[in-house]
Amino acid sequence: MRLLAGTTGPGSADRPDAVTVDGRTLSSEALLGAALAVAADVHGAATVAVDATPSLETVVAVVGGLLAGAAVVPVPSDAGPAERSHILDDSGASVVLDTVDVTRRSSISLPTPAPESPALIMYTSGTTGAPKGVVHTHASLEAGVDAVADAWDWTPDDRLVHGLPLFHVHGLVLGVLGALRAGSPLVHTRKPQPERYAAAGGTLYFGVPTVWSRICAQPAAARALSRARLLVSGSAALPVPVFERLRALTGHTPVERYGMTETLITISSRFDGARFPGDVGVPVRGVETRVEASDGDIGELWVRGPMLLRRYVHQPADLVDGWFRTGDIARKTPDGRHRIVGRASTDLIKSGGYRIGAGEVEDALLAHPAVREAAVIGTPHADLGEAVTAYVVVSPGAALGADDLVDFVARQLSVHKRPRVVHLVEALPRNAMGKVQKKRLGGPML
Repeated sequence: MRLLAGTTGPGSADRPDAVTVDGRTLSSEALLGAALAVAADVHGAATVAVDATPSLETVVAVVGGLLAGAAVVPVPSDAGPAERSHILDDSGASVVLDTVDVTRRSSISLPTPAPESPALIMYTSGTTGAPKGVVHTHASLEAGVDAVADAWDWTPDDRLVHGLPLFHVHGLVLGVLGALRAGSPLVHTRKPQPERYAAAGGTLYFGVPTVWSRICAQPAAARALSRARLLVSGSAALPVPVFERLRALTGHTPVERYGMTETLITISSRFDGARFPGDVGVPVRGVETRVEASDGDIGELWVRGPMLLRRYVHQPADLVDGWFRTGDIARKTPDGRHRIVGRASTDLIKSGGYRIGAGEVEDALLAHPAVREAAVIGTPHADLGEAVTAYVVVSPGAALGADDLVDFVARQLSVHKRPRVVHLVEALPRNAMGKVQKKRLGGPML
């Protein structure tokens, strides 16, 4: 099929190391044969669920489902019983691939799925209700991975390394299907541990901010990545201190990019373009963006492009003339670069008549050498409407109080942006991709 043409398509060269997961390797010929064996088993099923563990079995199962023309539903490996039941029932999956034998082979011939036939059903995080199934077609996935390959100059000569979950856009769509489409070997380290990244010998590395922070904490591992070509960070904003530390240790200015389950990657720094801390770059090929600002220069980001979702499982996509409202607050510079300020629901704080981006205050807090993590939200305030409220993790043993941090931010930013309240906490609540779950701030902390 076209989506996998780089590795499994006609005329593609057989790579002895097409996919490696946790030290286990399949050649491109073996991957195709194993995936066709799965495809033969499930051919005719409209929707196939895959228990998405970090394994060769998951890669073979996903590829097999796609070759069979089914809509593949990756079920998070950490899903609890209620979430798993919802995903299986909501998607209507008639087959669940929870055990796959990667040693089986088949040479069955199957028709190529139509471009607009469903390919992946990926479930959102469900922060505002039950997770919704996002339907991507073969055409939307192809447009998405091709636009990223163009932005990053991703070729068969690359060797991709990552250890991200195989049930999100970052780890699965980019990290598996992107590599297969580009024809570049994939090394999945099972866990995104610094020493595993350092030993993998890649040219292209994917990580979330937590991964890059941990790598920077092990300078020897970070320096081993100096031989790479690109270091890509996504799924959450990369703190400025981590950006700078990573650049100092590896000699590489990291690439940041922006996307959602519904949109895939729509904005990214380019391999041949300027990169700045906190800047996610410019629209990728085929994408248009606009910022709907009611006042000032920040507002809700809207995107339009061929990689957007086609629909949800039980409802149409909420598109306006092809535009998708992301719910994220952004600033767009005159030359087309973007900075994501945060979510409209949690990261745009309206305090005393000012509109304050939580990300700007978080960056200011993280500039303090004793601050390890920071998250900022708006909390109800009788006079101001909302008060800038910070949750901060400081280094063990640091003699640092809340008032010290308030003063530190006030020296960097406008005084009205300083936190009114600072909570010193042991940890921030995060999901599997390392994103801070701000909806949980103010409740029981981890």
